[in-house]
Amino acid sequence: MNKTVALHTLGCKLNFSETSSIGRLLENDGFEKRDFDEVADVYVINTCSVTDNADKECRMLVRRIQRKAPEALVVVTGCYAQLKPKEIAAIPGVDLVLGAAEKFNITEHLKEISKGDSAKICSCDIEDVNEFTATHSINDRTRVFLKVQDGCDYNCSFCTIPMARGKSRSDSINNVIANVEAIAAQGAKEIVLTGINLGDFGKGFTGGKKNEENFFDLIKELDEVDGIDRYRISSIEPNLLTNEIIEFVSNSKKFMPHFHIPLQSGSDKILGLMRRRYKRDLYAERVGLIKAMMPHCCIGVDVIVGFPGETDEDFKETFDFLHQLDISYLHVFTYSERTNTLAATMKPAVAIHIRNERNKMLRNLSYQKMQYFTNAHIGETRKVLFEGRNKNSMMEGYTDNYIKITTPFNAAWENSIIEWKI
Repeated sequence: MNKTVALHTLGCKLNFSETSSIGRLLENDGFEKRDFDEVADVYVINTCSVTDNADKECRMLVRRIQRKAPEALVVVTGCYAQLKPKEIAAIPGVDLVLGAAEKFNITEHLKEISKGDSAKICSCDIEDVNEFTATHSINDRTRVFLKVQDGCDYNCSFCTIPMARGKSRSDSINNVIANVEAIAAQGAKEIVLTGINLGDFGKGFTGGKKNEENFFDLIKELDEVDGIDRYRISSIEPNLLTNEIIEFVSNSKKFMPHFHIPLQSGSDKILGLMRRRYKRDLYAERVGLIKAMMPHCCIGVDVIVGFPGETDEDFKETFDFLHQLDISYLHVFTYSERTNTLAATMKPAVAIHIRNERNKMLRNLSYQKMQYFTNAHIGETRKVLFEGRNKNSMMEGYTDNYIKITTPFNAAWENSIIEWKI
């Protein structure tokens, strides 16, 4: 009888695409997939280091597995596993910890361990991680997250990602196109391009030769590929979002009018302390250009509140800046200290209750922005890609400019693009 495996992802879209690919590797090796709530022979947890409670979530999941399937093998991989392998190996019930270089060799490692051995750590110095592994997740076959870039060469003072994922490296354009064609053949309609620092695409080496490609080259080529109707750019740094990229998207039939652009702070003082590579004026300029070329474009923003040294005035600067910017929604993160980052040593720390208060204020602003953005399009007819999930007799889809549409379930609309009056 075939062995069974259940997988669980913590964290970002990139992690989801990697978990999906790990799942396919295991299926190719003869494993049968199970739901994470079911009993399985092997459980794989793909962790994240960005969320504050990575450690707690990981422990909780391992405890749940132990209660349900005490004989099962438990494998932990992902960013947190690269950063703190010993800490994870010490969690009762964990059998194998796979760092950044080893997660895609999981099938080999599983052959060498058995339950009851002490937890085995397979990790290496992050400096030695320079291979790129393409991954993608097929979510209901409608929308696929395709990883085209990994790692980051920026050293933002709050971030552990360079330590967890290594230096910036990418796939080749030819490889990306081959993957896109394979995904199209499976019937998917939309691909979300993901990476750790997506605009940095083209960095690294392929076959020993330095890559001479860039993100603009990639999107131009993808626009010509048959079989995929829609692309989205998951998140792109403002300093890497060039005028030519914005102009290209505004004229493209396939790249959706939707950008997600991390800001992190609307105060130049805080941006400096964060070691970001731009000032707020550049950010405002990018948003202005997008809106001039695509007034209907949806713009999402990442912001961190409560960074060390952020005074009430600094926060007010951020709030006012976002309030007057023509953006559509915010992802708000409450700053939390990360070991081995420069920011963890910075003073003065902002009190936790103040961090939480600021988070709430920005979340309220985000809600208002999204309402305003949605209301501005009422009465318009836009193209909606409906997803295949039947949720309590309802189905969901997104317009080209990322407005969520919910309607009674209709099987004929699954994975179809429908002209829809909002």
